[in-house]
Amino acid sequence: MQASDACPCGSGEPFGRCCLALHRGERQASTAEQLMRSRYSAYAVGDLDYVWQTWHPRTRPAVVTSDSGLQWTGLEILDTVDGRSEDQTGEVEFRAHYRDGRGNGTLHERSRFAVRARRWFYVDGDLFD
Repeated sequence: MQASDACPCGSGEPFGRCCLALHRGERQASTAEQLMRSRYSAYAVGDLDYVWQTWHPRTRPAVVTSDSGLQWTGLEILDTVDGRSEDQTGEVEFRAHYRDGRGNGTLHERSRFAVRARRWFYVDGDLFD
């Protein structure tokens, strides 16, 4: 993906001015939603190191893996609770759309986020059917 391409997170901004700057560590996410969007983009472009680095140390797995046959095709933010720059916790409910060898699918989750050392981290989430 090129920096001038539309960001996978759906913001309408070029990838280079949106999530890529977060992936490169040039700036930090200022809200839980921004972190959620950047993590989705990281999955979409295969930057699993960023996904691991933004996972709360208390809950993150030893290794983050991805299904190589999965192509992420869109993100919908459904709801946010707190998660602003002045908050310490937040929740983001989303639907992440994908395509795989069996067709199209959707991952629907309400994710929890927390601030640690003045940075937002993904803590965990509840999946919906």
